[in-house]
Amino acid sequence: MPDVLVNDARVMSKGQVTIPKNIRTALGISTGDRVTFIFENGTVKVVNSAVYAMQKFQEQMRGEAQKAGLTSEDDVADWITASRREENEE
Repeated sequence: MPDVLVNDARVMSKGQVTIPKNIRTALGISTGDRVTFIFENGTVKVVNSAVYAMQKFQEQMRGEAQKAGLTSEDDVADWITASRREENEE
């Protein structure tokens, strides 16, 4: 898929716009999905809301695993296993 897709759409009387199919495909959205509008520096971005939420969460959590001493996938797996054992003991 190309890095840049350009398409336009008409704004209807209620402010509704149909997102062109190639743009929906590129965003990975389908009927019923939510989109997020980001207005910045005079430009609007339309992004998949689920993807955007995950990106924001990852930004907020950046570095937290290292602070907790989780420096490898094995460390994370061990932590999950231990946490589950603790929950089952309660």
